[in-house]
Amino acid sequence: MGKRNKKSAGGGGGGGGGGHGEGGMMRWLITYADLITLLLAFFVVMFSISQTDLKKYQALAGSLQAAFNIDMGGRSGSGVIPLYPSGGSTSGAGNEEVSKKLDEITKEKLAREKLAEQQQQMREDIEFKKVAERIDKYAREEGIRNYITMEIDERGLVISIQDTVFFESGKAELTPKSKEILDKVAKIIFPLPNHIRIEGHTDNVPINTPKYPSNWQLSTDRATTVLVYLIEKHGFPPTRLSAAGYGEYRPRVPNDSEANRALNRRVDIVILRSSVNGSTSTENNDLLNKPVTGN
Repeated sequence: MGKRNKKSAGGGGGGGGGGHGEGGMMRWLITYADLITLLLAFFVVMFSISQTDLKKYQALAGSLQAAFNIDMGGRSGSGVIPLYPSGGSTSGAGNEEVSKKLDEITKEKLAREKLAEQQQQMREDIEFKKVAERIDKYAREEGIRNYITMEIDERGLVISIQDTVFFESGKAELTPKSKEILDKVAKIIFPLPNHIRIEGHTDNVPINTPKYPSNWQLSTDRATTVLVYLIEKHGFPPTRLSAAGYGEYRPRVPNDSEANRALNRRVDIVILRSSVNGSTSTENNDLLNKPVTGN
């Protein structure tokens, strides 16, 4: 009996050892399964990243198509930049083809904008000539044709009125005659949508009074006086108007005689082209500040 019980105990111990080995094998399988799961997750993330880039590229192609409003799909006419033009890859020749297509689109867009600008300039020239003819007719009827000159240049229509019919010497208050002229001119130019710039100019004779220490102040005050009159009397929108004073530094002709100095003492009403309306670009500011030349 004693031996049989001892054998049974030993058998129980052996069974316990076998159970311990089976538990160790299971833990190894769990670790292996975790590794496989991590690898699967890694490849899923990599695949997701690649798909995100593809979507971004497709979104970029669609945005470019909408911005340029033309077919970007090449010969197929699909309206989409081909992602894989020939060999199923975006590298090498594919990128070069896309870049070339974008360059062509940019050049075509710029050409269309240039053509539209030229057509707009031609339409404005026609309107400017009509306005100039009406003002010229009025000036002849009033006998002041020698005091009003007009020209069309890069800036637009320039209506120059000598200060002898606008202001008394050294002053910036409008005379009754100047108000009559402004009333007529205002009615003619008011329907135009263009921005209007009022410019004051003087000759090179120095001025030094308590109110006007130099020609800068005098020319600026005269331009502002005309601007305020157009707003208050004729209802011009203030956003359409601006004023500038140039003193003696924008002469039409050399200040070498009394007749020439009289030509340089003037107020210019400049009806600006739409291409320079409210612009702050360097090119258009150069047009606004371009020195005038005599006829």
